[in-house]
Amino acid sequence: MPDICPKCGLPKELCVCDVLNRETNRRIKVYTEKKKFRKYMTVISGLTGEEMEKAAKELKHMLACGGTYKNGLIELQGDHKEGVKKALLQMGYPEDSIDM
Repeated sequence: MPDICPKCGLPKELCVCDVLNRETNRRIKVYTEKKKFRKYMTVISGLTGEEMEKAAKELKHMLACGGTYKNGLIELQGDHKEGVKKALLQMGYPEDSIDM
């Protein structure tokens, strides 16, 4: 018997929870901060839980930079605002939910 998703009630292979989570009216905010020694850091807020972990790993890979996720924020080394927006669109997040 296949595993059943507790959220949507569909089998795990057909689960649509991940897609539905991306399409909610949540706002993703992308901005840069200047840190020590005039270095820039790109910060992404608005993602939660396991979704944040996956997005951080994928963004670091796509943008070829270092970074971390903690306290509800994804922090990427360098000024990557435009690249982050393109990457988030490729990952399936709607354009109208991303604030720059």
